[in-house]
Amino acid sequence: MKDSAVLIIDLINDFHFSEGDLLLNETKRILPNIKRLKQYAKKHSLPIIYVNDHYDTWETDYKKIADKCKSETNQDIIAEGLPSKEDYFLIKPKLSGFFRTTLPSLLEQLGIKHLIIAGIAGNICVLFTANDAHMRGYTLHVPENCIASNTRIHNEEAIRLMVKVMKAKTDPI
Repeated sequence: MKDSAVLIIDLINDFHFSEGDLLLNETKRILPNIKRLKQYAKKHSLPIIYVNDHYDTWETDYKKIADKCKSETNQDIIAEGLPSKEDYFLIKPKLSGFFRTTLPSLLEQLGIKHLIIAGIAGNICVLFTANDAHMRGYTLHVPENCIASNTRIHNEEAIRLMVKVMKAKTDPI
């Protein structure tokens, strides 16, 4: 447990893209589970690392990204997606949390070997982050009730890939 960290992917999200409305609804469904995962991490002193798109701001201040993304329909998601003072927040330029980010250096400095990955979209950014983590030798737990994709079918396909190819555990939180 000491060598584990939680990654939360793209919860600060504007949902202004093709099928964004579908992902918005699926994300609302998993919010209570992500909240439980965060409580679990805090209880066990696991680092929580938020890795998020920057929405063309290249801003590292999560509050400014949240302000840009916030709307009437996603306020509850944004509120749950904000890091606490003791959490880490990184921006990513593309789909993977590892691609051109400081995540590898941070994980190495923290002595992390096992990642618990949650967030959205399960079939895109979570999947690519999990793949890159697997290729770097991390063991994975991607709780199936803590990721969402634009459709449940896409989510199930991503989970199957993570289990089969990346040997991820997907037990729910």
